[in-house]
Amino acid sequence: MAGDGEFGKTVKAALRSQKMSVRAAARSTNYDHAFLSRVLSGRQRPSEKLAASLDQLLCLEGLLMELFRSLSDEDHERLAAVASHHVRLDARAVQAFSAVLTAQRRLDDVTGPSPMIHPARVQSETVQTVLRGASGKYRDDLATVFAEHVQFDGWLAASSRDDASAVKLLKEAAKLAEIVESGPLIAQAKNFRGYVARQQGNPHEMTRWFLAAYETAGAHPAQRMGDAAQAAHGYAQLGQRDMARRLLDDALALSDAATDTPPDTAYWLTPMFQRLNIGLACLGLGQPVDAAEHIRAGLRGLPVDQQGAAWTQEYRHALQRALAAA
Repeated sequence: MAGDGEFGKTVKAALRSQKMSVRAAARSTNYDHAFLSRVLSGRQRPSEKLAASLDQLLCLEGLLMELFRSLSDEDHERLAAVASHHVRLDARAVQAFSAVLTAQRRLDDVTGPSPMIHPARVQSETVQTVLRGASGKYRDDLATVFAEHVQFDGWLAASSRDDASAVKLLKEAAKLAEIVESGPLIAQAKNFRGYVARQQGNPHEMTRWFLAAYETAGAHPAQRMGDAAQAAHGYAQLGQRDMARRLLDDALALSDAATDTPPDTAYWLTPMFQRLNIGLACLGLGQPVDAAEHIRAGLRGLPVDQQGAAWTQEYRHALQRALAAA
């Protein structure tokens, strides 16, 4: 069942990340082990009290409660019926599938990528199955959700350094984004290719993909700001300082426009997050004092559920280098 099963998959991913068994979780929350097992397998609907207890136990910063509240009993029944093709796809079902994806993406910030890879892929396959059998005016909306799902799968592979899988998935995500004509999704797929190149220490490919993302028609200003800063970082590493400075100026010039609410496909692109990549560019340009100021402020300004995210380590290491060079 797409709804209840998603709650269980989310909890089991969090349990794996903390090396805690279902039996230990049941003891800690004062629930019967058999009952909790039924909930986590999707055979029984969780209660709000159980969701709150598990959220607190696993230190998920309210993410389980958010997932629980985002899907009503009616939503759970609708998703199950749509997934089994017993009823037609409708707007509420699309919204519910999107809510599940949102919860998975935010959980990745808390647990790290490894525990999320399997449940995210299973959910992608569920959405793909529904999409294949769907017709009517809501099919295009679900196609957009599926495109973002595949992109998220690509991000999880990239951030766990399975580069080959990441590139394959991000190529597929880019094609799907073009089919649904989503500028933000097209730009984000290119951005993640740039991220892969940066983890590989390949500044030529960094500049290629971040610049392509920056120039994507329909990209949100917040995306373009981050892409310009990251392309500047790549050019700085290549020794092309004039190009790096120009792109960094372009990024800073987008600051006002980028304060608008970022697209849901790139929810993390807040003004504070932007300072992280501006800091990387400054570090590449040999400005360690400025780099340290931006990165320190960016890390401090992250939401609570992102403070310990695996992807922040890159910036924490950069901050150490900046402080050592200042």
